[in-house]
Amino acid sequence: MTNFVLKIAESIGSMGVKSAYGEPIDVDGVTIVPVALVQFGFGGGEDSEAEGSGPVGGGGGGMAVPIGAYVTENGKARFEPNLIALLTVGIPFVWVAGHTLSRVIRALKK
Repeated sequence: MTNFVLKIAESIGSMGVKSAYGEPIDVDGVTIVPVALVQFGFGGGEDSEAEGSGPVGGGGGGMAVPIGAYVTENGKARFEPNLIALLTVGIPFVWVAGHTLSRVIRALKK
């Protein structure tokens, strides 16, 4: 089990930037580099009380959210956000921030 986890850790460590930034794409003189928010998680375990203490199980997963693209045109680069992804992340964040702020104000009034 230990070798398996070490192999995964080594491969994920080398993926960092490669998984967050896509390959540049040229379209009519404009270069586009897609950008994503990437997250991985893995876990595993073994039964130390059983004879032989072999592997019991493990698993993992990941996700990628496209957050935008870097667009280079006429030698100037700019970031173009993915509005749907920003709204998907932004709306819950604004709700939590507002809810927290209202509780803080209520507590300060007392």
